[in-house]
Parts: sequence; structure tokens; C-alpha cells
Amino acid sequence: TLRKPISQSSMADWASKNLNMHTQGIFRRRISISNMLSWNGGSIKKPMLITSNRTIKKEACEMFKLVQNYMGDRQTRMDRNHVALVTVTKCWSMQGLRDELYIQLIRQTTDNMCYRSLARGWELMAISLAFFSPSPKFQSYLEGYIYRHLDSDEKIAQHIKELVDLKNKKITKSRKKRKQNTEDEGLPISTYAKYCYRKLHKVAVTGGKKGLRKPTVEEITHARNAILTPSLFGSSLEEIMLRQQDMYPGNKLPWVQTQLSQQVLALGGEQTEGIFRIPGDIDEVNALKLQVDQWRIPNSLSDPNIPASLLKLWYRELEEPVIPQQFYQECISNYENPDAAVAVVQLLPELNRLVLCYLIHFLQIFAQPSNVGRTKMDVNNLAMVMAPNCLRCQSDDPRVIFENTRKEMSFLRMLIVHLDTSFIKGLV
Repeated sequence: TLRKPISQSSMADWASKNLNMHTQGIFRRRISISNMLSWNGGSIKKPMLITSNRTIKKEACEMFKLVQNYMGDRQTRMDRNHVALVTVTKCWSMQGLRDELYIQLIRQTTDNMCYRSLARGWELMAISLAFFSPSPKFQSYLEGYIYRHLDSDEKIAQHIKELVDLKNKKITKSRKKRKQNTEDEGLPISTYAKYCYRKLHKVAVTGGKKGLRKPTVEEITHARNAILTPSLFGSSLEEIMLRQQDMYPGNKLPWVQTQLSQQVLALGGEQTEGIFRIPGDIDEVNALKLQVDQWRIPNSLSDPNIPASLLKLWYRELEEPVIPQQFYQECISNYENPDAAVAVVQLLPELNRLVLCYLIHFLQIFAQPSNVGRTKMDVNNLAMVMAPNCLRCQSDDPRVIFENTRKEMSFLRMLIVHLDTSFIKGLV
């Protein structure tokens, strides 16, 4: 469900307090906020946002040129993938540049008369959101801007036409040039906006790319492709099953779930101390995630903690948890009652029920005494690390969250101990 973002007046108020107002002309007259936030074909001599950091001041001006390069507003010999990589890496490495990039993209996608340039600006915003979030202070402003473009295609087309007509009255232009400005190149802006809106909410909660390895060209390409082809991570179970219909039409379970689970077992995860508790190397997990999103499992895996960490991430990032929100209250109300806990599972939608039963069957393997002796992960530990990936508390009250965490763990423990999952054997 879409939250109502901050109002236009609140956005204007934020801009007036945080924009680093530029000047022009020999009298150094201040540029208005509306001009500060409208497409600019030239360069900038200072950052868009107020900062006292000298490095940020210098890098911000160079980054503006990179944004123009990516959008095609400035000529460059670099290909767009490389431009995006340099831009994203700067911001990923330097936290102070992130809000600056997003405000620059807001500027360059406002009153932009070239649809191709406009679409590329939104595309770069979508790619950036795959790697890092804006600061909490700037998030509501960016959210408000994106929200206003969710159903804006007709308005944008009309606005571009009006801007072009206005410019053509002032300067005589060839017919060919006018056609170039208005021709549709790229996806509808609302497609980018809807993707960015979902991505912004997700990255604000989960954070961006983690690890020590810098972004790669492969990750840039993957982030761009995800705009049209949703990732296997962060989608709904229904979307994932729809996507795998062509490749695995007979499967009743998500391919990503069964493959990662089998990899953990194939690498001896049930005999590995601290499995699911000790995280795998984050850069290795990121690399595996990239391959899994391309429906590939590499043969080079040796550490079971890598697929185990990615499997937990897949459950945690599902758009809606395995146990849907409408069943949450029933789960935590029956955290001590085995029969009632099992009964809740039977009420779940068929796909959710199968996915949950597969997970519980998988965990029951690790809960066997012969394995617990090696892993040091008994049923309580398994429930503790997995419950947050299956149930999501919606409360903001720390006391409620703390109390419910205990109940969530107990509920999952009931399922591991008492749920009959024998029917799931051999199911894919």
C-alpha cells in the first residue's frame, strides 16, 4: 500500500532550508528554487545541497557532469555502463554524496524537454537505489518527488510539448530537431517511478549493497535489468512462480528456495557448526545472489554458510512474508499451543503453505540430535534465527516488538517440533 508522502508545501520548505542556493550573472543574483530544481544544460560550480565538506564540494560538481553524461546531455567517450559504475561507486564509497546525487537527478528530470534524457535520468535513479539509500533526512523529499510521477505519463508528455513549443517560439528550430525532443525513447516514466518507489521503501529498511567489494559492471547491468524483470529477491511468491513458469513449469515451489536449500545440504551444512547463525562472507553472498538471479548455481561453492546466508536473505526480503500479515496475530496468540500453531499453517494460501512446510521440513533436518551435536544449533537456536524471516511485526513500539519476538520464536519452534512435513519429500 502506498503511503501518502509529504505535501508539496513541505517539500518546498525542505528545499528552502537545505538547497545551496546558486547565483548567476555579474551581480551574483540568487537563482530561484524553481530554477535550481529545473534541468540545466551547463555545469555547476558548487553542490546542490549545503555542505562544509571540501571533498564533497569538489566531487559534487564532477558528479553532475557524470549525470549529464549518462543522460546524454553531455558528450563522453565512456559507455553508459561505465558512467553509471563511476557514479554509483563514488556515492557508495562516500556517504555524503548520496543525497547530492538524488537531488541532482531530481533537477535533471524536472522540465527536461528531451524524453530520452528524461528516461535515462530516471533509469540512473533506479540503478542508484539498488546500491544505497538517501539519508533519513532526505528520504521523505525523494519519496514525495517519486510519488508525484507514479501516474504522470500524460502530464509529462503534455508538459514536454508545452516546453518545446515555448522554446520554438523564441528560437526557430528545424522540424527534425523538434521531433527528436518529443519522440518516446525509453520506458514510460511511471514504470521507472513505480519501481523507484518500491525500491526506495525497501532500501530504506534493508540498507544498500554491503561488503567491502566495490560495485561491478555486472551489478550495474543487473540493477538496470531489474526495472523490467523483477529480481527473485524482494518479489512476491506469486511473481516468482510466474517468472519460473517458462523454465520450470512443473515446479510447485520456488526454484530459488529449493536450489539454495539443497546447496546448503550438499556442502555439509547440517554438520557445520553455527550454520544459519554465522554469516557467510558478504561479498561472496552478493556474488552468489547475482548468479541466482540469472538462474545459475555455480559449481565453485565450498562454504555452506554462503547459500545459507542467501537463503535467509531470500525469505527476509520477500515482499510479503511466508506467513502473510493477516495471520500474524493468530500466530503469536498460539505460540504455546502445538495444535493451534499447526492449524494456522493449514489456513495459509496453498503456495505459502507449501513454501513454509518446505522450510520447516528443511529445519527439521538440522534439529535432529545427531546434527545438533555438530552444529550447536538446537531447535531453539534455529527458531531464533529463522523466525524474523517468516513473521514481521508491524508495530513501532519497542516493547511490543520485544515481547512479540519471543512469541514469534516460540511459534516457529512449535512448528519445527510438531508439524508433519513428510508429504514435502521429493517435492520441487
